[in-house]
Amino acid sequence: MNLGDYKTLVFDCDGVILNSNKIKTRAFYTAVLPYGEAAAQALVDYHVANGGISRYKKFEYFLKQILGQPAPDEKELKNLLDTYADEAWKGLLDCDVAEGIAALRKKTAASRWLVVSGGNQEELRRLFALRRLDSFFDGGIFGSPDSKDEILAREIRSGNIEKPAVFLGDSKYDYEAATSVGLVFIFVRGWSEFDEWSDFFYDSDKNIEIISKIGQLV
Repeated sequence: MNLGDYKTLVFDCDGVILNSNKIKTRAFYTAVLPYGEAAAQALVDYHVANGGISRYKKFEYFLKQILGQPAPDEKELKNLLDTYADEAWKGLLDCDVAEGIAALRKKTAASRWLVVSGGNQEELRRLFALRRLDSFFDGGIFGSPDSKDEILAREIRSGNIEKPAVFLGDSKYDYEAATSVGLVFIFVRGWSEFDEWSDFFYDSDKNIEIISKIGQLV
């Protein structure tokens, strides 16, 4: 694949740019551990099975489906979100950044770069500025509470994502969101928590590129 052929490169964050999947998984577990180990593990299982979906949806699922609340208590939901954010932030500040990202940016200088993540948008922008990654993404850094589907559709409508475009992600949801709007997809497996990726992505009908880390594209 020649990335120079693409006008836009769209990147997921966790597991693609940052080695942060395990950090966030631990943060989910810690945030709900006061409800018991079984409940905490049930949330972790749901989180891993639904990589790329926002924390808001996951904690709503926890309160409604795992704890059985008919409607999530807003104060309780906010407390969970705040606890999770505090736990995750500690690790995000010093986790590994994908090697070769600066060289890839130079190689694709004519392309627009965006981040489209399930992470909180305000938090992502602050984190990328602190870690001096924000300058790579001239197309912007986007995240929840909007879903990836919503962000991709909006940025295509606005012309910020110009086709041909490629999405680099590490989850089944990334693949579904990208291909549903006509983006080429590259699966980045090195830090992914999607354990069934080989069965899913080696389906001959999908015909997608699979790489270990984005540095391989340099």
